[in-house]
Amino acid sequence: MPRKQSAGLLLFRRRAGALEVLLVHPGGPFWARKDDGAWSVPKGEIDQHEDALAAARREVEEETGARPSGPFIALTPLHQSGGKIVHVWAVESEFDPSSLRSNLFEMEWPPKSGSRRSFPEVDRAEWFDLATASRKILATQAPVLEHLVKQLTENG
Repeated sequence: MPRKQSAGLLLFRRRAGALEVLLVHPGGPFWARKDDGAWSVPKGEIDQHEDALAAARREVEEETGARPSGPFIALTPLHQSGGKIVHVWAVESEFDPSSLRSNLFEMEWPPKSGSRRSFPEVDRAEWFDLATASRKILATQAPVLEHLVKQLTENG
């Protein structure tokens, strides 16, 4: 059975000489009260026969409404504990978090109530400096921040 794979984009910008990255906060009741260690790179599953970068671009647009254009910088893929591989590209881009538009997902809520409710897949997006981002991001995704710095340092 092939491993599940996801793809996403790590948007970054430079402000007053400092590097900032855009992270998203997952929507829905499970994540509502979680902050540090809960934010993510906008990403999602790669559809069968879909190019990974195309999937990353699609997922970012679905989760945020952003449509960044390249150049895209391939970062080292993440291997998560459950076996999933996450492909991430960095791209320098501007995005206004107040313009966030996310797709919705549906789930039974409250649990065992028989009622179904819709929630945004992403309820917030925010720019963070690297120190703050390293505290906010999911631990399994934290290496992308180091990968970004390494790539920018090596490639100017």
